[in-house]
Amino acid sequence: MSTPSRVNIADYLVDIALRRPHALAVVFPDGADAAGRVRYTHLTYAQLNAESDRLAAGLIAEGIGPGVRTVLMTPPSLDFFALVFALFKVGAVMVCVDPGLGIKHLGRCLAEAEPNAFVGVAKAHWARRLFGWAKKTIRKNIVVGTGPATWTCGTPLAEIARRGDQRIKDEGLSVPESPFPAPSQASHLKPHASSDAAAILFTSGSTGPPKGVVYTHANFDAQLRALRDAFDIRPGEIDLATFPLFALYAPALGMTAIVPDMDFTRPGSVDPTKIAQAIDDFGVTNLFGSPALLDRVSRWGLDAGRKFPTLRRVISAGAPVPVRVIQRTTAMLAPGVQVFTPYGATESLPVASIGSEEILGETRRASEQGRGVCVGRPVGDATVRVIHIRDDAIERWSDDLLVASGAVGEIVVSGPAVTAAYHARGEATRLAKIADASQPTGFWHRMGDVGYFDDRGRLWFCGRKSQRVRLAGGDLFTDPCEGVFNVHPDVRRSALVGVGQNGQTRPVVCVELVESPRESPDAIRAELLRLAGTFEHTRAIRDVLFHPAFPVDIRHNAKIGREALARWAAERLR
Repeated sequence: MSTPSRVNIADYLVDIALRRPHALAVVFPDGADAAGRVRYTHLTYAQLNAESDRLAAGLIAEGIGPGVRTVLMTPPSLDFFALVFALFKVGAVMVCVDPGLGIKHLGRCLAEAEPNAFVGVAKAHWARRLFGWAKKTIRKNIVVGTGPATWTCGTPLAEIARRGDQRIKDEGLSVPESPFPAPSQASHLKPHASSDAAAILFTSGSTGPPKGVVYTHANFDAQLRALRDAFDIRPGEIDLATFPLFALYAPALGMTAIVPDMDFTRPGSVDPTKIAQAIDDFGVTNLFGSPALLDRVSRWGLDAGRKFPTLRRVISAGAPVPVRVIQRTTAMLAPGVQVFTPYGATESLPVASIGSEEILGETRRASEQGRGVCVGRPVGDATVRVIHIRDDAIERWSDDLLVASGAVGEIVVSGPAVTAAYHARGEATRLAKIADASQPTGFWHRMGDVGYFDDRGRLWFCGRKSQRVRLAGGDLFTDPCEGVFNVHPDVRRSALVGVGQNGQTRPVVCVELVESPRESPDAIRAELLRLAGTFEHTRAIRDVLFHPAFPVDIRHNAKIGREALARWAAERLR
């Protein structure tokens, strides 16, 4: 599919505001009434478009315009959505770093991004000043929210909006209550080339230091189209926005974004009753949730006998979704409604997708026998290949890189949704990209994951390349090994790690048990070792260690922190 030479992701909002001005765009919880019922506040599409126009005009007056790298550090709210589209409209480069990464990572990420402006809630500004985040480059500070200390943190957002109103009136543009014309028609909203940077989104850092992924407007446009087509998302649907990044897509796809009452940095600790109430209050049709969130909600739903008949689909990503979670979640849905588990990464999403009907009806059996996790077929314009595993850079593409059909190798992808570079990380970009003039984008992205294609064109995920356990007799891959152990009813999840001893690598499986295991640890260990001996690729595993609670990634609370587990296992075996 060809990409327009000039595109701005905010154009989607403008278009919907013109066609469906009174439809709800964003709904946000605003406390509770005397009876304990949740109160909500909202923005229609016309209001969201007008508010983002107002803020865009104010940002320009503040000196924040095309190419200005601008940190946005505010939790999902009405202001959050308006600011995102305002930054897109003026051509600024939005810098997003998950606050849950921790102070050390936050400081390093922001220093690397070299932002020129910082927009955030007062708490974020206090941390910025206390820890000196990007103090050498930040020149403009805007504070979101109200309170007596607002002016001490920077220019209040309300003042930015006031300046925007004044600029709009001075230029004789549309009144704030009416949808603006397309950005290219407004004097303070300039068209941008599709290749222009739109955002720098930092990875979760679950397998290494977080890296800033550079998104262009064309990347966002391709992602929107792929998500819309892959899941048949239609304007007028109601989305429950449990993950901020996906929440950005809801208004652009014509959905109403319902923001639930939750801590977005801890989805695995969500209150299921609040998720259920939001679904019931608005008749939610689309739910995107991390595996950890679905795990918690489905456990509660199973015990409470809850059903969600309005949901048309559930989408979960960020880590492989356990079959048990898929089963429990599907039990809460209407007949024929599926749980979809798209595969991808910050650098490229979506790459492939599969639904629960195929998982539960077929592929789960192969996963339990150690064949990995089926992530489905490529979606949208993504072209996916599997190449020989290498840890060094690959400068140019050659068909000699391809593995034989069915063999495990590194997954690579090319297409318009695939990002081209990391910000200020030349070596990381070199390691992750393979030049190929025959591809429309000119390159392949190395996912850093290993997997294979089956004879039906489905992609199977076998784990992270960096987390494979290298033995003299060959490599062990995490997910095929763990699939064998996860079959045991007392195992919540397992993790294969390698422990170095006496110059050799020792494969160890760490196990997190369910809350109330039926058998003793010794009995479980014996059964797991028996299972390991059943399959050729797990016979080398002789050690099973029980861990009380696995470390997980910050963003989704789902990816297992295998590097930390490896250090723990080494201490236990010392």
